[in-house]
Amino acid sequence: MLTTATVIQALPVDPSSAVVPARDVLALLDDPQEWSAFSRPSAQEPGCWESNVVIEGMHCAACSLTVEDALKAVPGVLSAQVGAASHRARIVWSAAHVMPSVWMQAVLASGYRAVPANDVFASERRKRETRQALWRWLVAGLCMMQVMMYAYPAYVALPGDLSGEMEQLLRWASWVLTLPVMLFSCGPFFRNALRDLAHARVSMDLPVALGMVITFAVSTVGTFEPQGVFGREVYFDSLTMFVFFLLTGRWLELRLRDRTAGALEALMNRLPDSVERQLPDGQFARVAARRVQVGDVLRVHPGETFTADGVLTVGSTRVDEALLTGESRPLARRVGELVWSGSHNLTGTVQLRVERVGAATRFAQIVALMESASATKPEGAVLADRIAKPFLIAVLLAAAGACAWWWGRDPGHALMVAVAVLVVTCPCALSLATPAAMLAAAGNLARGGVLVRRLQGLEALAKVDTLVFDKTGTLTRDAMVLDAVETRAGVSAQQALAMAAALAQHSLHPVSRALVKEQASRLASTPQQGGQEPTWTCEAVTESAGEGVAGLAYGVGLNAAEPSVAALRLGSASYCAVPARCVPGLQVHLRDDQGWLASFILQEDLRPQAAEAVSALKTLGVDVLMLSGDGSVSVARVAAQAGITQAHGACTPQDKLNVLRQLQAQGHTVAMVGDGLNDGPVLAGAHASFAFGQAAPLAQSKADFVILGEQLMAVVHTLQLARRTMAVVRQNLWWALLYNAACVPLAVVGLLPAWLAGLGMAASSLLVVLNALRLAPSRVAVLPTPRKAV
Repeated sequence: MLTTATVIQALPVDPSSAVVPARDVLALLDDPQEWSAFSRPSAQEPGCWESNVVIEGMHCAACSLTVEDALKAVPGVLSAQVGAASHRARIVWSAAHVMPSVWMQAVLASGYRAVPANDVFASERRKRETRQALWRWLVAGLCMMQVMMYAYPAYVALPGDLSGEMEQLLRWASWVLTLPVMLFSCGPFFRNALRDLAHARVSMDLPVALGMVITFAVSTVGTFEPQGVFGREVYFDSLTMFVFFLLTGRWLELRLRDRTAGALEALMNRLPDSVERQLPDGQFARVAARRVQVGDVLRVHPGETFTADGVLTVGSTRVDEALLTGESRPLARRVGELVWSGSHNLTGTVQLRVERVGAATRFAQIVALMESASATKPEGAVLADRIAKPFLIAVLLAAAGACAWWWGRDPGHALMVAVAVLVVTCPCALSLATPAAMLAAAGNLARGGVLVRRLQGLEALAKVDTLVFDKTGTLTRDAMVLDAVETRAGVSAQQALAMAAALAQHSLHPVSRALVKEQASRLASTPQQGGQEPTWTCEAVTESAGEGVAGLAYGVGLNAAEPSVAALRLGSASYCAVPARCVPGLQVHLRDDQGWLASFILQEDLRPQAAEAVSALKTLGVDVLMLSGDGSVSVARVAAQAGITQAHGACTPQDKLNVLRQLQAQGHTVAMVGDGLNDGPVLAGAHASFAFGQAAPLAQSKADFVILGEQLMAVVHTLQLARRTMAVVRQNLWWALLYNAACVPLAVVGLLPAWLAGLGMAASSLLVVLNALRLAPSRVAVLPTPRKAV
């Protein structure tokens, strides 16, 4: 039986060959049981579905607009948004008026292909595409060097230095070496240009392909018929160099997009593929996760991920919900309590009765919010899409006009004037102006422990005036730290901590680890005083999930005079049968045979650079806020320590996204620093976003920057470098515009030969690259090196 993945795999890999796809293959996607693989019911439009797909075959802003227009023209498609940078599309369609095969057919007919975001074959296709792009680039580079070597004598030779036979031999050699470039390296440009012509539209590839074809044709005629109508000039060196530069930019863009897509796939497939489901005879059998239905009973072992929302029916455990709720501590779950899809089972084997599956789970809802936010286009991107086509049409009209003007006088000269216009106006320097500077900045940041996942994030970050921090795992570490100790009369804090640590070392709970770590730190920093330090060991230790640990303690007595034995309990107030203390922070209590012995107040560990980073951001004119899913008391305490005046607690993912949208509606450019799956929607919706290296893969896949270490000041340094980067970008853009403004009129009136236009194009590209190199690490302060890359 064919599935959605195999249907997509059966379609032609090359979008240009899929103008008339196999309708019977696409019709298999019209089965409603297959829709869940790439769609979910729309919450805003009853009876409608929302599909999130990746569009393959796009190269520029004009491509995204073409796909949008093709989708919107399909009756029954209510809306369509296509991101030129992310290559992702969000389509809302009515199941009563259109089937998925119809709008997928429209995408194929326009020369592209719609692929589900979690398509299992997408990774293989991207690897194949990357290998092909690398081979094209290598062939173009090798041939370019050889052609330039053969062209060099003609540039430097004096009259009479080269015989006619030698000059002709060098031309023939250049022609032969240019053939692989035209037939192999330029293949994507020609295919895309033919596709555009077949659909009566333009993209960046059309003027480029025209310039390549005309230059090669004129040079070929000049090689084999020097006395012909087009003369004896050849331009193979300029042509191969031009192709090499274009392929370099395409390959770099493809590599960056491939890394982002791979991270997103890892996140979309993070739920288990199979689960243990109870059979009617009470036995358990492993089945595919997609076959789980509401009412099924599942068994989940420690270390596994819950694949559905459900209520525990057997057993108790501790679960890690940090990716879903932002809660930093593992939480106890007993019979009758709810567990979430996407959370991790930590300690015990449990059984649960399924209550929600698929799109109804909390995990799926968070993913849906993130996809919706990432598909939304800012106004600047929409404007760029609309300008792309008129600009390219103007380039073609200018070249055609120049050619027509000169054709009556000299056809060969007229064609080369047209080529000169196409080459000069080709936005090679203009297109390199931004990515060259951003790649240099990205290399600088990578040396300092910050990975740039989306180069466009640097442009957005330079404009940021508001920055939003998450709390757990961002401003604070995941670990807890001991803040205070309260003891009963006659017991010192050190004695109580020694007894608690002896018991806590038998538990893996974060609170237990914090107590053991604090005791070890104090022993290492405090000199021993003649054996007066209390030492304790524990035996017969038992742990009650979600409550605490108990055991028999042996060691020095409370008065540090004689050995004694005590039955100790360490845990919650109810477990120790003691009243809770009215103090802020997490409390854990210790009792012995006589009753309450001590209370330990723990707090989240604020990152060392938190206050420094917040202060530096304010100095740079950036407003700082904090949004967290934790309680308001904890949020207020951390905000005060970090120097943040605007803080909101108990925020759901939707609450965070709503606050973000409100800030953006007020005209603010907002950056988000988060850690965890619940930050995915706001990370995707922010203008620029950061995630720490320990963050969930989903958060990292939607973040523009990933900080590998624990240095919060890296956010500040990245912001400063982004502003410097955009200053260099503006310089490059001004140079590219001035270059075009000066050279285009010269090309149109015939005063700029094609070879000089190619040289000028190469020189302008080289200039913007050299200017971008000023952002190299030797010229910019290097970020602090993280202690350990994750």
